[in-house]
Amino acid sequence: MADEKKGKRDRWDSAKIHALRAHLKLTQNEMAEQLGTRQQTISEWEKGMYSPRGASATLLSIVAERAKFQYQAGEEQKKG
Repeated sequence: MADEKKGKRDRWDSAKIHALRAHLKLTQNEMAEQLGTRQQTISEWEKGMYSPRGASATLLSIVAERAKFQYQAGEEQKKG
């Protein structure tokens, strides 16, 4: 179970966060407003300075699921 929790916690890296934002067609500021955080936080996540944890990581996962976002490392998102 610890491995399962760790996998969920480490799920959001900088590339994936950027790809989700692009998929949603949002600016950093718009995404920050949607998540209830600062634009600087989104920027820091995308630069890899920090990773979302706790409620932020959970919220990103919920948003991604509802947006039918599927991320494959190294691949551009297909537009459908």
